[in-house]
Amino acid sequence: MEKTSMVPTGLSELETERHIGGMGTNIARQIPKIDLSSFEERKLQIADELWSAATEIGFFQVYNHGIPQNDIDRAFSLATAFFALPKDAKARLPLKPGTNAGWEFQEQVRPSTGTPDHKESFQITLPRMAALWPTEHDAPDFKEFLSHFEHQNWLLGMKILSCFAIKLGFDEKFFTELHDPSSPDYQCTLRLIHYMSMENALPEDFKRWRAGAHSDFDCLTLLHQRTGEGGLQVCPGKDAKSGAWTDVEPVSGYVTCNIGDMLMRWSDDKLLSTLHRVRMPQPGEYLGERLSIPFFCQANRDAIIQGPEKKYAPISAQNYLLERLKANFAATESKGSSPRTGPAL
Repeated sequence: MEKTSMVPTGLSELETERHIGGMGTNIARQIPKIDLSSFEERKLQIADELWSAATEIGFFQVYNHGIPQNDIDRAFSLATAFFALPKDAKARLPLKPGTNAGWEFQEQVRPSTGTPDHKESFQITLPRMAALWPTEHDAPDFKEFLSHFEHQNWLLGMKILSCFAIKLGFDEKFFTELHDPSSPDYQCTLRLIHYMSMENALPEDFKRWRAGAHSDFDCLTLLHQRTGEGGLQVCPGKDAKSGAWTDVEPVSGYVTCNIGDMLMRWSDDKLLSTLHRVRMPQPGEYLGERLSIPFFCQANRDAIIQGPEKKYAPISAQNYLLERLKANFAATESKGSSPRTGPAL
């Protein structure tokens, strides 16, 4: 089995943990902000700006992105209502091994921490949602609107990926055709995440992580956040050994984006998959719940991944994810924990 690195520095998951498992240090970095307005007319300029951001830091924020703020607010409203349901109602929609669809509660274990993330989530992977949507009685308009919102995010993701396709020398529709929503092999995922309130937490709870340090397995992640609900931090790929983290504050109108491991491999390691985490609030900060909604652009299972320079042997997206999951499982097992089975996004 070919071994692939999580970050371009060549650190394994466990080696990375030694550098980023603790709090580390905080430093200020400029997170690139990229205007997507007049996209068709400015595509080549936008592609240059995205390429620069993705090869230097791996994280960037886009604005004038085409998803109305009212729709983002509606998605958060529906997420809030869903997570407020009784636990037994959500438990009827369980995330099962290998599906990346359904509800889970504090089951995702990161090799960087060896403990479960302090959160619950509901994952929407459209071809795998049979019997997993909440009822209309429990969550009115949930299925209809979030299916629409999933497509809005897919459109934005494909815009951005078309720019990377151009810069890599592929046809600009290359990635769009390999993230085909009409295919039964489609595996892009919209995820609703609820980090529980810390207002009545015990002191030892603050030693945990809302989401331990990790990189994403996918090509590209789009992240919606709510203003005032911070905690996201990034450690760029080129700086992975430093353990120096930068806060990425949520700003209304901006979608935060990061490159995933799959696209890093597809680019022959030119585009950087970036370590990130969600820390607990600090004294004097907002202690309430935190909601976020990421969308993972993950190539169809039958897509063949190989970069233009053929640095790595070709591999299907399905087998690539299986390799990453096995590595994640082995790293977590070595810390004495049992990770959740399924893509650890």
